[in-house]
Amino acid sequence: MRESVSAVFVTNQEVYFIKRQNYLSIFPGYYATPGGKVDKADSEEVLTGLQWPQDVPPRVLHALIRELKEELNYDLIQGIAEKEVLSIDFIGLAITPEFNPYRFKNYYFKVTLTHTKEFAIDLNEAEFGLWQTPRDLLSKYYRGEILAVPPAIVLLKTFADNLGHKIPINMSLPHDPESEVPMIESIYGVRQFLPLSNTFPPANRTNSFIIGDEGHPKYLIDPSPKDKLELEKFLKSVDKIGFDRILLTHHHPDHYEFSADIAKKYNVGIELSQDCYDRIGTQYFSGIAITIRKEGDVITKSLGSDVLVYEVPGHDEGQLALAPKSLNWFLAGDLIQTIGTVAILAPEGNMKKYFSSLEKVIALNPQTIIPSHGIIVGGINKIEETLKHRILRENQVKALLIEGKNIDEMVDHIYVGLESRLIPYAKKTIEAHLEKIYSESPQGSTY
Repeated sequence: MRESVSAVFVTNQEVYFIKRQNYLSIFPGYYATPGGKVDKADSEEVLTGLQWPQDVPPRVLHALIRELKEELNYDLIQGIAEKEVLSIDFIGLAITPEFNPYRFKNYYFKVTLTHTKEFAIDLNEAEFGLWQTPRDLLSKYYRGEILAVPPAIVLLKTFADNLGHKIPINMSLPHDPESEVPMIESIYGVRQFLPLSNTFPPANRTNSFIIGDEGHPKYLIDPSPKDKLELEKFLKSVDKIGFDRILLTHHHPDHYEFSADIAKKYNVGIELSQDCYDRIGTQYFSGIAITIRKEGDVITKSLGSDVLVYEVPGHDEGQLALAPKSLNWFLAGDLIQTIGTVAILAPEGNMKKYFSSLEKVIALNPQTIIPSHGIIVGGINKIEETLKHRILRENQVKALLIEGKNIDEMVDHIYVGLESRLIPYAKKTIEAHLEKIYSESPQGSTY
């Protein structure tokens, strides 16, 4: 596990946060405190002076110095010498939970300054930086305007109560892995549960969500624990919030396993598209109240904003997405993934419709994208990159088609070194591209 450092700059009134660029591979679009990885080259020399915490490894402090110079062009040692740094306090250690593919042991340091500084931020890493009171930043989070990891939210809550807090804070995710599944709320109002599921590797979890304001229907979305033991853990976790209805984004088993059992246990209905209902089959839903959902339906409210249904076929013909009118989030199902890749496989997959669904979300331009596998991401960069990748693949297939290559030869050329177990999926993906190419080709073309 990699180590990393974060500097929480504060004055007597304000705290400094950056917003990470949406195109970054790790926590894109998240509000965070500046910092970065501890490198092997970071010195082990002990730093002397009253300002330096003595209960952390020296290499971590040297990484803090280096990262602040790289990210903010701020010389921490010079700041101490010029007496603008009043204190440096170790205030907590956060270890990324096991469900996140990007795991770090992160050391947080509170750096108290005499006054606010206009840092020269590295725009490759951060979109902007800002000084604000912890209460104002926390209010932005509660309005759904901020995407943040749980430790950052804990920091804001702690400093909103007492900006003078200096002792280490417990930043562990509050869950018992033996009896519960993890729950995080990176966007306020969207509670994200992470049960283990029978999904396609490298993912091993399918995100499930509870949305809905108090006084409006609460929806449990895509409950799909992998077995009865995981189901027990999952229900213990969701019981803390409660829900009134279940919504399925599409018919693939890793999005609805045990949903009928849950609906019967809690005496709630299931909502889904007509296509999803037909593919799963009427027998599965026997004895359960069913509501068919379609484009434009309003199902509940999130932070006072109507939540609408969007139809996003391509990966699956009947796939539904959800978003509030405010578009501070867009729950995209399997339209994209931030761990692994999306398969477009017949008979339910259609590459032409997949392109159209990606373009539809890009045009909406939501603030954040919520996938069914992996972490939430800021902006539409991941959607745009997915579309660019598919266009690249299509152009490769077109070129090989002109050369007279068959599907097996295309797989060998495009997917060099692919594991044998994945070759059938690669063939089906190429078939989906070919179907799109043929459907769009004018008569008399070379295809």
